[in-house]
Amino acid sequence: MNKNICKNIGIIIGISILVSNIFIIYPSQRVEAGSYDGEDLALAILSNASWLLGSSYTDKDEYGHSQAAVLSSLGIMAPTNGPTFALFSTGKAGASIITTDEEEPGDERGTHFAGGTVGYPRDQATLTMTLQVPLYMHYLYYDVQFFSAEYPEYIGTQFNDKLTITVNSPSEGASQYIFDVNSGYFVLDSLGITGTGFDIFAGSGNPDGVDLVDTTQRIPGADAGASDLIPIGGAYHPVSPNEQITVTIDIIDVGDNLFDSSAFIDNLRFSGWAKTEIVARKSVYDEDGDLINGEQVDSDATLKYKITISNTGAATQQNNDGNEFEDILPENTTYVASSATATFGTISYISGENKIVWNGVIPGESSCILEFKVTVNEGIESGTIISNQGLVNWDSNEDGTNDAIELTDDPYYDDGIDLDEDGDTDDDDPTFVEIVAFDFPSIVTEDFSDDTVGGKATQSYIGRNWFETSDGQLGSVFEVISSIDYLTDNSYKSKLRSSGSPQYWNYTLSELESDMIWWEIWFACGDACEEYDLYLNLKNDLGIDIAKIKFQYVHEGTDMPTDWLLELYYWDPYSDWCQLSSDFDGGYLRNCWYQLRIEKNGANYIDYSLNRSGVGMVDFATGAKLGPAFENFAQVEWSSYTDPDPIVCPMFFWDDHSLGLV
Repeated sequence: MNKNICKNIGIIIGISILVSNIFIIYPSQRVEAGSYDGEDLALAILSNASWLLGSSYTDKDEYGHSQAAVLSSLGIMAPTNGPTFALFSTGKAGASIITTDEEEPGDERGTHFAGGTVGYPRDQATLTMTLQVPLYMHYLYYDVQFFSAEYPEYIGTQFNDKLTITVNSPSEGASQYIFDVNSGYFVLDSLGITGTGFDIFAGSGNPDGVDLVDTTQRIPGADAGASDLIPIGGAYHPVSPNEQITVTIDIIDVGDNLFDSSAFIDNLRFSGWAKTEIVARKSVYDEDGDLINGEQVDSDATLKYKITISNTGAATQQNNDGNEFEDILPENTTYVASSATATFGTISYISGENKIVWNGVIPGESSCILEFKVTVNEGIESGTIISNQGLVNWDSNEDGTNDAIELTDDPYYDDGIDLDEDGDTDDDDPTFVEIVAFDFPSIVTEDFSDDTVGGKATQSYIGRNWFETSDGQLGSVFEVISSIDYLTDNSYKSKLRSSGSPQYWNYTLSELESDMIWWEIWFACGDACEEYDLYLNLKNDLGIDIAKIKFQYVHEGTDMPTDWLLELYYWDPYSDWCQLSSDFDGGYLRNCWYQLRIEKNGANYIDYSLNRSGVGMVDFATGAKLGPAFENFAQVEWSSYTDPDPIVCPMFFWDDHSLGLV
């Protein structure tokens, strides 16, 4: 369905739907009803109150002028100068994130004050300020950030909320900064704008069209976006010293009143020069070009680092003495020869210092992209952190000397350090691009020692979950226990009836990027008092049997009432069921701990071995392969077909379970 049609339908449907989650952020200060002069807003924005000659404010909220607010913080938003900033919105500025009345800035059925959700006029908020330009000042700057629930689904449509900042200078004429949904420089989505009212996620997981939203993070599902705090280009205006100028800040709904947008404005200041402003971002990619910041890679992986150095000011950053960029390579990595590139300027690798350097000019309102590759050294310990941080040396006052430093950072990484003691560790502190080196394990083991007694079992390797049992069901016992174990605390108990079958041990070996070559388990069993069978079928990801094991009780004992003895079999496609015998008379498995191992033998065979605790190997056999390969191993299916179910069901205890991998 056309997005625009979906949106109009959603306008009608959304009125009758309630969003259940409530999470309220209270702003520190609000514009009160009747504050028509807008002086509070102007003073919150200006870095020097003496410049203000007059101001006025209007919006479409005839009862409270709630489309603007003076705040000290809101989620990731914080003043860039002084104790407060101003927030303008096409809905309620700085209100709660999501409530049942659906009148919130990030809600997809947001606030509307004029004309309803369709038709005209649109919701609009406007602040006008008359300012005195100080002596020697030639440029006006400010910090601005745009947030919108229109992003990402309505880019390129008539739904195009817009922020316009207009400066009228008697000497320089009118200049405008415009940010709208269609042409705006969006660099953040809902994941990166926590607590702003726009950290919303589509309940359906798909942000396309009108949806119920909440703050539960979903990937995909991010349903709003924002610019960087200082977007590239536009946030400056030419003026002349000692003149009076008019500054108008205007935000308006375009196309509808349904999805709301907001604008953060702060630190409006004058400058005597065309300012240089450097922003640096670093990301890391794998060989396929996929972004892998913070993810796990193999110990011999090739990593490509990409650094974007942006001059968001109007003045050119010159090629001054010293390096404009330096980046010491991460420990435990090796530079890939001739891999360093730059869109302009000169980039090189200095082997003696193990670092990348770049030198060059960055014109105003432009960016330079640097790239280089490294390989993670083989043999490093699994879990090793690969991290580094580059720095840009730049000239902050155009005196020909690089006097300022900008560190590359990764806005998605939380380093756990709060350097400025503001309570945040992931938004405004220096951060690092990190990779967790991952070595393929040759063996993984589940001994159940860290599982919860009475529940299912799970196991992971360096944070990668590769094993999980089913939850059990009525009529059977299939759970972790603590009363009996082989070597470590806890084991796994099965008391499986046909009425409670099947049960499963599930494997996700793709998490380990490995395939199975052998499967091994220690188990304890005893004699029984009734007929009983238990089948363990190793299956691939299509549910086809790789190997089949049968435990069968036969009425061959003499010690009443437990005169049923256990036999163990494997399935051979040419010989049917073949027995694996213990060293006890008759080959029966009596009261003891045993180890069963099933191992791939070339392309056409499977080896089966049986060991007994304290004795060693008691039987070994080679059978023909059933058909499917070991490489797609996905689960063990546990079933009993005894009919009727035994009154006293035999118990098995399973422990020290291992897989050999390749």
